Amino acid sequence: APMMDWTNRHCRYFHRLITPSTILYTEMVTTGALIHGDAARFLRYDAAEHPVVLQLGGSDPADLARCAKMGQEAGYDEINLNCGCPSDRVQSGKFGAVLMKSPELVAQSIAAMRAETDIPITIKCRIAVDEAEEESFLDRFIGITAEKGGCETFIIHARKAWLKGLSPKENRDIPPLRYDIAAKIQDKYPGLAFHLNGGLTSATQIQDALETYGFAGAMIGRAAYHTPWLLREIEEQFYSAQDIPAKTLLTQREIIDQMAQYATAQYQKYGTPVKSIARHMIGLFQGRPGAKAWRQSLSPLIPQKFGHDDDGDGTVLLSVYDELFGDKNISPERYLSSAAS
Repeated sequence: APMMDWTNRHCRYFHRLITPSTILYTEMVTTGALIHGDAARFLRYDAAEHPVVLQLGGSDPADLARCAKMGQEAGYDEINLNCGCPSDRVQSGKFGAVLMKSPELVAQSIAAMRAETDIPITIKCRIAVDEAEEESFLDRFIGITAEKGGCETFIIHARKAWLKGLSPKENRDIPPLRYDIAAKIQDKYPGLAFHLNGGLTSATQIQDALETYGFAGAMIGRAAYHTPWLLREIEEQFYSAQDIPAKTLLTQREIIDQMAQYATAQYQKYGTPVKSIARHMIGLFQGRPGAKAWRQSLSPLIPQKFGHDDDGDGTVLLSVYDELFGDKNISPERYLSSAAS
């Protein structure tokens, strides 16, 4: 899922090494940042990230169309419009979840974006905002944006968004999940594709939700960031039947080796500190043998070894892994292999 300050290009490169197949999303990028800022920097990504979706934040149809075209020209596989973020900053810009109150404007924006591109244009939204009755509110929003805007794919965070009274964090936890509301809308619009978001934390739970409600797909947010190896479980459970030989799935050491090389290259090319990349890797072993040792060993590196004297040598990442999980210690992969057998 698109998550501000988290799913930047370094995070996405790391996640792609874990899962060759899962679709990755950028952070939300505002139209103002692209039109008035350093567009090349905001649109930068590694070719290895494909398939990758650019999520835009904005409310002016012409600006969104212009930025969608920029995204296509930059090589993104899809453009997604944010109609779900409830933060005050986003609300002040008249986009995010507040857009759900203006489905006609969203329809105009989607139509304008589609006119300037030939890649999919999708919407990520909530089931409703504030005091609105969920089912009728969502029905009206989907109906107008599909019929008048031509949107064919919706990712629905199955919670209501409260624009006042709840923080963005509280908006992710307090409003109850209503998968049933999203499922009812899906049944009413069988020609559209609906993807479920919200509260999904395991491959088994995702499988159950897809089988129970028949959604076209699922989007995972915080669980995938805090427990990145979940993406490998998803890869193996949902994509193993595709033409992806097992040998192409990297081991954890191979992933860290490639991240070490990537971190060094990013420092040499852009001056990116290694700590900016290492911070996305802290949860790699979460819930597995060695997780605490990895976390305790990597975390101090960020302010200490990766402080003002950061020399851009990413091999320190591999050194930490080998120190913890070398032949004299228990490798998480060997543990998993023996457990499986």
